[in-house]
Amino acid sequence: MSKIRIGLIGLGFMGSTHFRIHQENPDAQIVALADVDEAKRRGDVSSVVGNIGSADNSELLDLTGVKVYDSGFDLIKDPDVDMVDICTPTEFHADLVEAALAAGKHVFSEKPLCRTMEECFRLEKAVKAAKQFVNFGLCVRAWPEYDYFYREYLKGSYGKIISATFRRLSPSVAGQHWEDWFMDGKRSGGALLDMHTHDTDFIVHLLGRPDAVTSVGRTVVSRNNGIDHVITFYHYENGPLVEAEGCWGAPNTTPFEMTFQIICEKATIRLMAEGFKVYWNDGRIDTPAVESTTGWHVELKYFVDCIKNNIVPDRYQTIDSIADTFKVTEAEQRSVVEGKRIEVKY
Repeated sequence: MSKIRIGLIGLGFMGSTHFRIHQENPDAQIVALADVDEAKRRGDVSSVVGNIGSADNSELLDLTGVKVYDSGFDLIKDPDVDMVDICTPTEFHADLVEAALAAGKHVFSEKPLCRTMEECFRLEKAVKAAKQFVNFGLCVRAWPEYDYFYREYLKGSYGKIISATFRRLSPSVAGQHWEDWFMDGKRSGGALLDMHTHDTDFIVHLLGRPDAVTSVGRTVVSRNNGIDHVITFYHYENGPLVEAEGCWGAPNTTPFEMTFQIICEKATIRLMAEGFKVYWNDGRIDTPAVESTTGWHVELKYFVDCIKNNIVPDRYQTIDSIADTFKVTEAEQRSVVEGKRIEVKY
């Protein structure tokens, strides 16, 4: 197969990020674009903002040769599209993924997996029945520092994990996106589902699904019961102490933070203000060499390569592991609302 022909649905922060990444990939070609916003259908992303990265959105995206649609479902019907890349608000993910699979397309969909448990069960069934390839944009699994630790841990380099702490703290995104949908807890699930889910996912990726979770949280800037700040303890019987915090309630002048500290038997590994470091128990301090890129670049290139070479993607994600992450975040939501420890039983 020559270039993988991509249809991109949604041109907000993640959509415009994916657009540029695909443009840089010699094995990818964007042939179709869909967005409800007329300005974005002209390549005007000047209204797009994000909480991480520094893309220049002042210039029009080059849409030469790209077919433009106002409906993602119409794009999915395009016979020239091999792969559908879904970057819409969360509430549309499930229906678009199912439609794309039914149309015989390979599918990459941004996180979160979906919005409700009913949709999660639907997608598990649809993806397992599909012959096409499917991946979801839980990019932290592919982020170089996180992936480096994961691989070294599996090799036994650090010994068992004693404790792990993760932070994902963002400035507020209130009023900065289409229909302010992030601030509607019914649509986005708040910071708990939309952003904190990255750390929950990495924990599940690393240690498997926890037995239970205890979460506390509150609404700071959202409406419709969105959880803007959450702190979760993940219970692993006879296992490590694991905790993660996520928040997007700070003023929009606040720097974005994604950090971790993992204490193991042989070393402590940190991604903090001092950079990515390994502090060995014998006093050595290492700075692992990792690729200067993002998890977005890694996961998208990997998925395109899988399609091009007809290799079933399994390096970062399976539908079972992604669904497990969603089920854990659902338990976190219940723990916040009910004020108690919640068993993860799905």
